[in-house]
Amino acid sequence: MTASPPRCVVLHSGGLDSTVCLLLARKHGRTPRSLGISYGQRHDVELAYAARQCERFGIERHVLEVAWEKPAINIPKDRSVAEMKAGIAPTFVPGRNAVFLALACAEAAGIGAAEVWLGVNAVDYSGYPDCRESFLTAFRAMWAEAVPHPPRIVAPLVTLTKPEIAALAHGLGLNRGDTWSCYAPDLAGPEPAPCGRCDACLLHAHAWAEAPTVRPVALKI
Repeated sequence: MTASPPRCVVLHSGGLDSTVCLLLARKHGRTPRSLGISYGQRHDVELAYAARQCERFGIERHVLEVAWEKPAINIPKDRSVAEMKAGIAPTFVPGRNAVFLALACAEAAGIGAAEVWLGVNAVDYSGYPDCRESFLTAFRAMWAEAVPHPPRIVAPLVTLTKPEIAALAHGLGLNRGDTWSCYAPDLAGPEPAPCGRCDACLLHAHAWAEAPTVRPVALKI
């Protein structure tokens, strides 16, 4: 009798990084469950994109509702990539990745999944401290103390650049408009439209413009 592919939970927002992570999990022989977190985010159009992606690729989707009085954020616009590299972006939400990763690990325990995948990326120009390998190492140690037999945490994109991730996306069947990254969407029309000016929009454009120039990357799974 052939064993079933191992299950995993993938934190999946509908953005470029998390969607690439979801499809990589499937490509590498896992049966992924897409886990979304609805926490009152301003750009909740991402949840619709994530649902659409899961329907397209035939992947199970589950969304958790989290009530959260998160800090107000001033969304910068029209910044250069050099400005984005200068420090932690104003869009950083303290505690978000720690909370989301804990929820994903609890979800994995609930469904008997051996792994949790997430698309954090330390070369993201935003300087988020909870997207670094040091954060993941500390979280793994904490979770090993919190529960017996903790899930393995897999972050395949943590050392990649945005153009490298976009190149991976293309190889996995995604195009530039298939994911959502905008922090300040225009909701005036019949369909939400990216603003084209926030950091997320500009990095998305940079990633796809540079993707054809990057060499294939070897991932550590």
